[in-house]
Amino acid sequence: MLDPFFMETALHAVSEACAVAREVQQALGTIKKLTKEDYSPVTVADFAAQALIALRLQESLGELRLTGEESAADLVGTQGEILASALVTAVQKVRPGLNRADIFSAVDLGNHDATGTAYWTLDPIDGTKGFLRGGQYAISLAYLVDGEVVLGVLGCPNLGADFTRAFTNPDPIGTVFFAERGRGAFSRAAGSNAAASPVQVARNRPLRDMRVCESVEAAHSRQDETQRIVEYLKTRGEPARLDSQCKYAVVARGQADAYIRLPTQADYVEKIWDHAAGMLVAVEAGATVTDIKGNPLDFSCGATLSRNRGIVCGPAPFHAAIVGAVEVLFG
Repeated sequence: MLDPFFMETALHAVSEACAVAREVQQALGTIKKLTKEDYSPVTVADFAAQALIALRLQESLGELRLTGEESAADLVGTQGEILASALVTAVQKVRPGLNRADIFSAVDLGNHDATGTAYWTLDPIDGTKGFLRGGQYAISLAYLVDGEVVLGVLGCPNLGADFTRAFTNPDPIGTVFFAERGRGAFSRAAGSNAAASPVQVARNRPLRDMRVCESVEAAHSRQDETQRIVEYLKTRGEPARLDSQCKYAVVARGQADAYIRLPTQADYVEKIWDHAAGMLVAVEAGATVTDIKGNPLDFSCGATLSRNRGIVCGPAPFHAAIVGAVEVLFG
């Protein structure tokens, strides 16, 4: 069992990152006007979230092994300077005592190569297009020991507690989901220190009513093949369309029943930071998570899930039905 301080620190770090990401998302227009680039706001949010999380982990836990996505070396040239200024402004709203050098150094704390006995992995903004459209995205932090995910924190700044709220209608508070292996999954309002509530998958729902999560962007998963699976299983649930690892969260809390990710390219390999935190939250909430062949996800291969293909997540009966359908339909 991990020292409870690990989870406390991870929750604090992700909550800070949620706050800065929300600030950047609300300033989309201003940042785009400065940089003349559509993707610049999410770049600022990526760097800011990574800097805040890396620094908080290092300050609280000491020596840090963190596999992140960003490097301060990318902030070069005229555009890089504009982004760097926006980054510093964003981070200082949450941590006003940090200067530019502190922030750049913090970004580069996320340069670990996903090897060794124990390390953190981070996707600072998972769901780029969701972030840009003002929709759902996630900040995903996980801790791995000996190739197993043992702690996961999933910050979902636009996903509220109200199941009736459309995913396209951002919640003003958001939710943080978290789990430690063998100890269950929980959630609480983002930025809150209130007692957390247990999270559990839906149980006893008939297969015909199964609601499947899928990406808003068709480029992220074979939605045509997902539809074939749904038709084969004769389910009639309304699809839950949203971006990022928030899909794991909505399955974990029973708002949807399954998450299917079918690669759009034969040679595509999933990255560990795209699944580690969400997978653990879902598993600890009672879901089964494997690849499309029913094999457990193997996090012992460095930065990728090179021994797996695709993702199936859901309560055991639904998971088994989907994996069976994949075998029948696609071999």
